[in-house]
Amino acid sequence: MKILDILLRDAVIVDLKATTKRGALEEICAAVAAAEPAADRGKLLDVLAERERLQSTGIGEGVAIPHGKVPGLPRLIAAFARSQGGVDFDSVDGQKTHLFFLLVMPDNAGGQHLKALARISRSLRDPAFRRAVEAAGTRDEVLRAIEHEDAKF
Repeated sequence: MKILDILLRDAVIVDLKATTKRGALEEICAAVAAAEPAADRGKLLDVLAERERLQSTGIGEGVAIPHGKVPGLPRLIAAFARSQGGVDFDSVDGQKTHLFFLLVMPDNAGGQHLKALARISRSLRDPAFRRAVEAAGTRDEVLRAIEHEDAKF
């Protein structure tokens, strides 16, 4: 599975403005809803906030992968956001989160979402990929970094 196959290009945020966990989720959900007509911002936010109450999706090393199943979505979709200053996302290592890959899927996604989570997680464990998306100055540069990473798989 290629990340670019599920990534909403118009939901790539190069400079996330939010400074709180809730604010980051709101800002990313707004970008997804603007890019995908079938995505309801409120439903997205509710699902992701509920998932975060169970356990933080901040996996450490400055990375979070908020995810959840959202009724009414036509397909598996992803978004990306980068925060220059970092967000306290209750990460497992206690560090601020700078890179966010949001992943939402329809109720009937089956195992496809697990493959996508594994794929995104594997890529984000690579320090070279993290540096590439951290250094990207524009949306196109972020997309090129992801395309380069996708070519490895």
